Amino acid sequence: MRHDERGRYRGKRRYVPLTGLLLFASVALAGCNHYRQAAAAKIYQEARLKFEQGNLAAAGTEASDAYHRYSRYDQEWAWRFRVLDAEVLVWRGLSKDALALLDTPLPAELAFEDVAVRKLMVQGLADCFLQRFDDAERQLSAAAQLAQSNQADLLGEIAISRGTLALLRRDYGAAESAFHESLRIARARHQSFLEAKSLGSLGLVTMREERYDESIDWDDQALELSRSLGARTATAKILGNIGWDYYKMGDHDAALEHFLQARKDSAELGLQRDEFVWITNVGNVEYDQRSYAPAQRDFNAALALARTLEDKAGTSVCLNNLALVELSEGNYDEAEKDNRESLALKRATGDRGAELYSILTDGRIAEGKKDYSRAESDWGEVIGDRSADSSLRWQAEAALAETYAAEKRTVEAETHFLRAMATIDAARSAVKREEFRLSFLSGMISFYDDYIGFFVSQRNIEKALEAAELSRARALGDGLGLKTGAVSALKPLRSREIAKEVNGVILDYWIGVDNSYLWVITPGRVELFTLPPAAEIDPLVQAYRQALLGSRDVLETQNAAGRKLYDLLVAPAAKLIPKGARVTILPDGSLYGLNFETLLAPAPQLHYWIEDVDVSYANSLTLLAAGASRRAAAAKKLLLVGDPVSPDAEFPKLPQAAAEMSEIENYFPAAERTVFSGAEATPDSYLRSEPAGFSYIHFVAHGTASRTSPLDSAVILSRQGDDYKLYARDIIQHPLHADLVTISACHGEGVRTYSGEGLVGLSWAFLRAGAHGVIAALWEVNDNSTPQLMDHLYSEIGKGVAPDAALRDAKLALLHSGGVYRRPFYWAPFELYRGS
Repeated sequence: MRHDERGRYRGKRRYVPLTGLLLFASVALAGCNHYRQAAAAKIYQEARLKFEQGNLAAAGTEASDAYHRYSRYDQEWAWRFRVLDAEVLVWRGLSKDALALLDTPLPAELAFEDVAVRKLMVQGLADCFLQRFDDAERQLSAAAQLAQSNQADLLGEIAISRGTLALLRRDYGAAESAFHESLRIARARHQSFLEAKSLGSLGLVTMREERYDESIDWDDQALELSRSLGARTATAKILGNIGWDYYKMGDHDAALEHFLQARKDSAELGLQRDEFVWITNVGNVEYDQRSYAPAQRDFNAALALARTLEDKAGTSVCLNNLALVELSEGNYDEAEKDNRESLALKRATGDRGAELYSILTDGRIAEGKKDYSRAESDWGEVIGDRSADSSLRWQAEAALAETYAAEKRTVEAETHFLRAMATIDAARSAVKREEFRLSFLSGMISFYDDYIGFFVSQRNIEKALEAAELSRARALGDGLGLKTGAVSALKPLRSREIAKEVNGVILDYWIGVDNSYLWVITPGRVELFTLPPAAEIDPLVQAYRQALLGSRDVLETQNAAGRKLYDLLVAPAAKLIPKGARVTILPDGSLYGLNFETLLAPAPQLHYWIEDVDVSYANSLTLLAAGASRRAAAAKKLLLVGDPVSPDAEFPKLPQAAAEMSEIENYFPAAERTVFSGAEATPDSYLRSEPAGFSYIHFVAHGTASRTSPLDSAVILSRQGDDYKLYARDIIQHPLHADLVTISACHGEGVRTYSGEGLVGLSWAFLRAGAHGVIAALWEVNDNSTPQLMDHLYSEIGKGVAPDAALRDAKLALLHSGGVYRRPFYWAPFELYRGS
């Protein structure tokens, strides 16, 4: 080759769930101060090590057996095993059983020993998880006072336990301070297990403070250390917590992968309380994917487990989640019943933050019953509560806006839509890492769907377009210094002026759950067409893409999907698109993976749409406007990188790469070209070449596209040491001013789509670096046809033809060749994306 409690109400809105957070507390190994018997000490150390490594069943059995054996003749060791057994029970989610086991007072002679500190600490943790916070505070304070005087080695464990208590009380500042203290002590005393728990706990508290990328940084450190120690319990918790970070940043694929692994590991380790959390979160992702039956199954399974564990907080979360499923299906009475039970449990435990989620749901139920007064009261309560997190606030603001819109109170509706957007933007601004900014809006895209629908219902076409634009290319625009969003008011886009500047017609798409839209923008007008929802469009796109990659010619077979997609996506605008027009497509959703040139136009006879128009693509109107105002570089300098030495068997030598390189070289004077080929074609050669000084950059090589981590997509070059991949994440660090970057490689556009950003891979990376235009491939490219296409492309560019028109001419040459290359598989993978 070259190649939480949330959901949607009636398909309209997403909620963000409450749970998903799993707490770390002290389970670090500390040596006993007074060994009565070497055998007892050995058994204890082995049992505790099993506990640390996550083998709770074996640890509990050994501790329980040893307790009963030593209770006959050695009370000190009997109590040590008894406390360890209770500690295991706490981490299995059986806090009541643990407290019952420790109900008997210690013998007076052990009152100042390490076992006394551990007993208080375990009792405090059990009370924490039972939401008996005052009792927990007393126990942990007593443990701290005793340890300060007699057992300094346990101070780190107590610090992490107190941090857990602060976290459950939502005192995040105190929790973070306690976890930093436990980390300091762990590192000073070389307590590796405690260090891993402290790192994970810092990941947890920063997650709760909505600093998700920072949370993953802490968790990555914790995960590496936990795995090196064989600490399976900690590893499972960390995996699940990382999943929650991804979930909150909208990367549901990565979230589900982590949740499923954490669920599997927790079940194997007998961590029932943990298993409950991850089952719930798997249900959350399923709900987001509108797989309501699986979500309901998992929520019911989690509810049964929560009731078994007598976990009131967990029970309340599951009831709220079940209410959301019922709400989405229009079962308002059942939803109200479950939500009221959930709300009562939350009020009984005094968890105001959790209570707000049920109040938000109550507003949704009231709205469904058309009790708008109650709905507005509920949402106003959530908005006005300072303890509400950002996801709660923007959901309440958006819900209130929708209610005002339904009541025709348009001014108030727009005010609350803008407030919701400001809340979303504030949360997004806290995310620093590029890959996390990419996915952030995925969980909020339904908000923009509602916002657009609000303006469409008012027949305010241009404001609806501006609302859509606010979600477009946010990460890409931020990196280029362009303001692609607004938090206080919509700003006029000058959309008709942009169409005039690009000298053509702009087709701007929005693919939504209930309705999709197409704005047709010309220098003289803007028109809106309502299209079918995603559920109708997406399967057609998938079917047609598969047909394009198949062995049959879709034009000869008159492919039904290709004809239907033309009818849905292009035909409504056909009267506004003159023959031979330059058409710029702003795709959305599944349309990012569709080459519009291949659509089958019906008249005068069935033909590919490329015969009628010159098509290019863009990520947003803002970027398109920035690019239209930029002048092409006067110098025509070429940087040509390719025909590398094969780094391994996975990436064999490309037989036609040298020919393609030679043909492209011929279009540039020797003084105006820099060429790295063969062994010189390394990632470092590109990075050190000062790529900002070239107007044309061309790669001839294999390419890879990563779905799980798109910024790890890479151009495959010659090996230099262990390095042979030019990664997308490195490309964005080197600014460009190129008029055109061409990636003559497979999957250059990427294989993963992010809401608002589109396909993210090599093409996105070069646009993010500042390229004015990028030509890249949607699928694997042919090593024989590609050199012909590229030769024709540069021949036309050398005549002064613009890159988009030159690419079209090159494609038409293959299409009209009369041979096998007439099939879109050979000419259609390459698309031109316009940048800033």
